[in-house]
Amino acid sequence: MSLINKEVAPFSVQAYVDNSFKTVTKNDLMGKWSVFFFYPADFTFVCPTELEDLQDNYDSFKKIGCEIYSVSCDTHYVHKAWHDHSEAISKLTYPMLADPTHALARDFDVLIEADGVAERGTFIIDPDGKIVSYEVSSGSVGRNAEELLRKVEACQFVRKNGNEVCPAKWKPGAKTLKPGIDLVGKI
Repeated sequence: MSLINKEVAPFSVQAYVDNSFKTVTKNDLMGKWSVFFFYPADFTFVCPTELEDLQDNYDSFKKIGCEIYSVSCDTHYVHKAWHDHSEAISKLTYPMLADPTHALARDFDVLIEADGVAERGTFIIDPDGKIVSYEVSSGSVGRNAEELLRKVEACQFVRKNGNEVCPAKWKPGAKTLKPGIDLVGKI
């Protein structure tokens, strides 16, 4: 079953951000773009490379009005310990959401029940709190923050310009397609 246009369920979780603990709720998502970036667990191998890549591109996400939320089934205390002991993770300035009850992983349908961890799921959430794009990858394959940024920009463009769509490899400023107009005579 597709999760496209699914509204994120109400939630309240602890996060580690700015060297402190903070509560994050669904209300924090409303009115802006968000990315939920699920990863299996803290203190692992692929995860820090992905989270550091997100940090390296975080300013670009903020410039387009998009907040990043990394999410694992670890507690906020484990997030702090990882932040305190990992050179890569100590750089993070975006919120690290704790999901020890698996409420978020279940809502986004990425929980691996037998292991109590999340799949590598990436979700773009629009200002109405609805999932507009998502991808779930194998646990052994890292993701690319620049491609994720491009996808967020494409989702934003389509929301703003509903009569146009973005072709493969589209980037801001590139040609778009207008369904019905660009397809005339090509069928």
